[in-house]
Amino acid sequence: MGQILFVLGGARSGKSRYAQTLAAAAGPRVTYLATAEVGDAEMAERVRRHQEDRPASWRTVEEPRQIATALRRWAPESDAVLLDCLTLFVTNVLLAPGNDATTAESEVTAELESLLAAAREAPCRTVIVGNEVGLGLVPEYPLGRAFRDIAGRANQQVAAAADAVYFLVAGIPLSVK
Repeated sequence: MGQILFVLGGARSGKSRYAQTLAAAAGPRVTYLATAEVGDAEMAERVRRHQEDRPASWRTVEEPRQIATALRRWAPESDAVLLDCLTLFVTNVLLAPGNDATTAESEVTAELESLLAAAREAPCRTVIVGNEVGLGLVPEYPLGRAFRDIAGRANQQVAAAADAVYFLVAGIPLSVK
């Protein structure tokens, strides 16, 4: 039965670095499941910095939306699968052509059900990183509010299924569950 760890925090809270330590502690064979899509130079630079921060020996799999399929594919060859990040996955689904908020939320919920089932069946640890998006101001526009709502419910879905949940504040992990 696979172990699920959820690492949550705000921007620049240290969540990715902490998640990397949790993944590395499981063993040397780590698969980094990246959900980021590079759409501009600034995002390309963020991706580059993330790549530099992790060991070169780790396998990187880029998968913006089919995260359950990717986990099923790579878990048997891994000591840990690190999904970074849940929030970008939500963004990718919400902004997919033809999706509205209702369709996106249904797709996110279904994909996460499949992901969490795959993680439970996996012969390895699954570490999931997400942004806590509910501590700020209410977004001014409908798309922003839809994003916040879908991401918040996705965080709740993952946290409920996780064996452990950590909240990062200024680089310090707090054990929530």
